[in-house]
Amino acid sequence: MFRIALAVSLLLVPLTAHPCTNFLVTRSATTDGSTLVTYAADSHELYGELYYTPAGLHRPGETVDIFEWDTHRFIGRIPQVEQTFAVIGNMNEHQVTIGETTFTGREELADPKGGIDYGSLMYVTLQRARTARDAVRIMGELVAAHGYCSTGEAFSIADPNEVWFMVMIGKGPERKGAVWVAQRVPEGYVSAHANYARIGRFSLDDPKNCLYAEDVISFAREKGFFTGSDEEFHFSDAYQPMTWADARMCEARVWSFFRRVAPSQNLPADFLSEDRKDVEIPLWIKPDRKLSVQDLFEAMRDHFEGTPYDLSQGVGAGPFHLPYRWRPLEWEVDGVKYVNERSTGTQQTGFSFIAQMRSTLPDSIGGVLWFGVDDTSTTVYVPMYAGLTEVPYNFRPGTGTFTRFSWDSAFWVFNFVANWTYTRYMDIIQDVRPVQWELEGSFLARQAEVEKAAVALHRQAPEMAREYLTKYSAGQAEYVVNRWRQLGLDLFVKYLDGNVRDSQGNVTHPPLPQDWYRRIIQESGEHFRLRKFPGEPEPKP
Repeated sequence: MFRIALAVSLLLVPLTAHPCTNFLVTRSATTDGSTLVTYAADSHELYGELYYTPAGLHRPGETVDIFEWDTHRFIGRIPQVEQTFAVIGNMNEHQVTIGETTFTGREELADPKGGIDYGSLMYVTLQRARTARDAVRIMGELVAAHGYCSTGEAFSIADPNEVWFMVMIGKGPERKGAVWVAQRVPEGYVSAHANYARIGRFSLDDPKNCLYAEDVISFAREKGFFTGSDEEFHFSDAYQPMTWADARMCEARVWSFFRRVAPSQNLPADFLSEDRKDVEIPLWIKPDRKLSVQDLFEAMRDHFEGTPYDLSQGVGAGPFHLPYRWRPLEWEVDGVKYVNERSTGTQQTGFSFIAQMRSTLPDSIGGVLWFGVDDTSTTVYVPMYAGLTEVPYNFRPGTGTFTRFSWDSAFWVFNFVANWTYTRYMDIIQDVRPVQWELEGSFLARQAEVEKAAVALHRQAPEMAREYLTKYSAGQAEYVVNRWRQLGLDLFVKYLDGNVRDSQGNVTHPPLPQDWYRRIIQESGEHFRLRKFPGEPEPKP
């Protein structure tokens, strides 16, 4: 019996958490002809680490144990296939990559007794798929054969040539399987999803670009979710009717990515108001310019800067313009309910990646999982190649846990720096970013040289290239964690007790920003005003 090694252990989070964000970029929309897919796995109880599953040959009759990704609940067993592929994180040895965001949808369609959950579905598929199109087919076959126990899920599925966007939801208790639609993102375009089932109408007779479960429409009609003609069918209207919260906390992240990459489109910011429900953000959009890996690094760090939803502004940001709001995301005062913004960059990210897939190189070299742990804004994306034969030590399971701090654990080292940064964000982030850019910039600058050497080794023997890349990624990972650990200690000293040391190490006491002092005065009036007793000299300024 073969037990699959799941990539991460996501514990259950509230349905209102709206976790995870994905960006999808086709090869004609990138500067180097690669396809790019991003994924932020967000949960307040997720320990970020990287897993490796080796390739394997299996005997007839072998099975795979399926454990629910969110809860570790044993679901059951499914038959194993003859050959499985190596998987590093969410990318397999053929550069096939899968990411996800949960949209939940109609909760009555969840089937607790289904035979496979969305997390296992991704990782089992990665072990079996040679292409993105294969992955779509396999995912459909797996849920049809074994049942599906999760709620609504959106998937990003890509290889070096194609990028697919898939939405799936179960059929409810006692109804085996799931209904789904998968659309190929057109060449030259980008797409995104963030916890909403963004696929609406789709082509019924274009199998090159659109695949779907044969009963996706008839099942909706049977359940009373839809009554029109087949051509009028709209997946998200049927299976996840849009709410204001979906727009404000989910679609807003898509809008922000689109407005960054295609400012010429002038997508309206006020689509989030309650009277703009008729405004639908496009499923995909053509960017104003070709995008690079570095562009995607920055897109993953978005907090709605420069928009009406800018998290670094307002009383909630505090005196140091912190672009985060601690949970709960929804809150209530005097019987009135309110929400905080939910941006792509968020404090509770367990891990994230930018997957780079290229057809111009051997798979072991062409596939790069730019992998980071914790908050995207304060992480460093380290190159992990598809050809790796083991996980670098600091990102490996066992170097720490969610309840045990370890200086060896990349997750804890990055959390140490991030959480200290939050205390005086607008100042400390200015110390963090140069080191972040220095490290990521050095990886990008050396990428061509490293890969040229790997290709030369690959010509001699593919295993030599894999060994070289494994050592390279391990060395860079160790260097990054050591550098970040030292950065955290330096920042702790520099900003000790609310003071700030200058470049000579002298302790200074910079005041709060003037706008914050004005808020204090508005709230307290004359309470803090410096006064004098009768006959006392005027206070010195």
